[in-house]
Amino acid sequence: MERALELKRDRLASRALEGKSVALVFERPSTRTRLSFDVGVHELGGHPLILRPDEMQVARGESLRDLALVLSRMVHAVGIRTGPHEAVEELAEHASIPVVNMLTRDHHPCQALADLVTLRERFGQLEGLKLAYVGDGNNVARSLRTLGAIAGVEVEVASPPELSLDGLPHVEAADAVVDAHAVYVDVWVSMGDEDEAERKRALLAPYRLDEALLARARDDAVALHCLPAHPGEEISEGVLYGDRSAVWDQAENRLHAQKALLELLVS
Repeated sequence: MERALELKRDRLASRALEGKSVALVFERPSTRTRLSFDVGVHELGGHPLILRPDEMQVARGESLRDLALVLSRMVHAVGIRTGPHEAVEELAEHASIPVVNMLTRDHHPCQALADLVTLRERFGQLEGLKLAYVGDGNNVARSLRTLGAIAGVEVEVASPPELSLDGLPHVEAADAVVDAHAVYVDVWVSMGDEDEAERKRALLAPYRLDEALLARARDDAVALHCLPAHPGEEISEGVLYGDRSAVWDQAENRLHAQKALLELLVS
C-alpha cells in the first residue's frame, strides 16, 4: 500500500524493470487492466509485451506448460487475463518467473489491491474499515474478502441468494451498508454471462447503488465500482459522478498498485 502511494506521488521514481520485459497475455477483453499494466511496465523502465490468443500457438493447441517454459526463458514476469482459474495455476506451476493473475472467473486480486490502496489513501488506514459489497457474488467480491481479511478490512457481501458468494449467509443491501466506509458495486452482467443477462438483472435490481442506499452508510462513505459502469443499472449516474465517488481514484490506482506489485516481484 505505502509503496503504491509513493509511486503515485512520483510516477517515475522507480526503474525496477530497466532492461526487463513482461509478457501480458490477454485472453479476455480489457481496458483498465491493459492500460495499467502496459503503462506501469513502461514507467518502471521495462518492455510490456502484449500477447493475444490469436497471435500465439496456444490457439493451435500448444499447451500452457510449453508456453510457461518458453516465457520463462525470455521474459522476467508474465500476467494473464483469462477465464478458467486453472489456467493461471497451470502457468504458475511450470513457470520459473512470477505469474500475475490479471483476472479469472474466480479471482481478481489486482483489482482488490487497487481498491485497498484507494481506501488507504482516502481514510489514512485500513485496519478497522468496513466495505459493503452489494451485487453479484463474483470474482471481485471473493478477492475483496480475501485481501480485506489480510489488511484488517471488514468486507460484508450482500447478494441475492441465487448469486451468493461461497455460501455466505444472505444479507440485504440496506443492512450491509450500515456503518460502511465504502459501498462497492460491479456490473450485473459480467463477460461470459450474457445468456443470463435478463435473469441477473431481475435478481440484482434491489442491489442498485443509488443515493438512497449510499445515504444509509457513514456520512463520509465513498462509492466504489471496478468499471465498466452502466449508469442507471447497477449504479445511479448521480453516485457514479458525484462528490462521494472514489471510482476514478480507484481506476487510476490500478496503475500504482500494480507497479508496486511488479517492483516487488521482479526487482
